[in-house]
Amino acid sequence: MKKISFRNDILPMKDILYRLAMRITLSREEAEDIVQDTLIKVWNRRDSWDTLESVEAFSLTICRNLALDRMRLRDNQNASLDETTPQGGDNQADTASTPYEQTVQRERVTIVRTLIDSLPEKQRSCMQLRDIEGKTYKEIAAVLDITEDQVKVTSSVRGRLLNNNSKNTTTMDYNT
Repeated sequence: MKKISFRNDILPMKDILYRLAMRITLSREEAEDIVQDTLIKVWNRRDSWDTLESVEAFSLTICRNLALDRMRLRDNQNASLDETTPQGGDNQADTASTPYEQTVQRERVTIVRTLIDSLPEKQRSCMQLRDIEGKTYKEIAAVLDITEDQVKVTSSVRGRLLNNNSKNTTTMDYNT
């Protein structure tokens, strides 16, 4: 089995852990705290790293559980993703060339955020891990502690829900 290094194997996962925590908590500060707590917990369990099948799945599971615990304590499932918009200008609307294109892109982002916010937590986590992090069904099942079939069903239901809602969502026509 491969020798695991905190610097080379675990620390590079901090962005993935952050995105997972952010998707669950919808709070930048909470996500940062959760990532720090996750890294501390993983470090404190360094004696058992050699027995782990996947240190990444182990770390993601700790992060997810910590985020869910924080959500239960905070009991605020209605937070908005608006507070997660990057301050550094990474918004897609910044790449549009005309005010019309910027407005359309902002509206699309708002619609997608609303749809994602409407998903149950497990579906949001599944979406984050599958669509954004590119994890396999097997890896997602390990992190979420469910079967691969449940991951596939969750992904299928989530896809249909988002597809149906996006078709039913009306957008403003700025050309009139």
